[in-house]
Amino acid sequence: MNKQIAKISSLINVLAVFSFALSMIVGSDFLSYFSAIFIAFSFVPMMCAFCFYAKSEVKLAGNLAIVFSVMYASLILLVYYAQVTTVQAGGLSNEMTAILDFQQFGLFFNYDMLGYALMSLATFFAGLTLTASSRSDKWLKILLLIHGIFFFSCFFMPMLGLFKPGMVGGEWIGVAVLLFWSIYFIPIGLLSFYHFSRYK
Repeated sequence: MNKQIAKISSLINVLAVFSFALSMIVGSDFLSYFSAIFIAFSFVPMMCAFCFYAKSEVKLAGNLAIVFSVMYASLILLVYYAQVTTVQAGGLSNEMTAILDFQQFGLFFNYDMLGYALMSLATFFAGLTLTASSRSDKWLKILLLIHGIFFFSCFFMPMLGLFKPGMVGGEWIGVAVLLFWSIYFIPIGLLSFYHFSRYK
């Protein structure tokens, strides 16, 4: 059962990230929000699996991966569930829209960035749990650790006020960044699936 949960969560993560990338290409906000919800749902058990299979000397790193993944998922689910329910339903005042609507680069956008900063920390600590005994595991470890670098941009950029409504080129820049992230993260899910498949 443990192996199946690890494999299924990794596979769902791949499909959710692919769906997220597709939403960027077709320009569907609803699909992007809906996909992000399932990225969060699948990411937490995937991080739990890294901790479960970690050797005792790296269990702390595995536990930290779980904690940061839960923090990430909590924020992301709060942000995107609000988009597909409250924001989509409409009828919000201008003040509430400025706070809740992800597209307005307000409070919930900043929460989203904080969420992905926490996700980056989770992948970094998950990478520390791996003993790279094969080529695929070496790549998985490298990708997880490097993904941790995204913490700095996700955490500090909102503080600098770089994102504002109506910013010139903001839409295509956002799409390009998210497509790059999707292309980067899909191999993590695939390699994780292969990694967990080797356990008995």
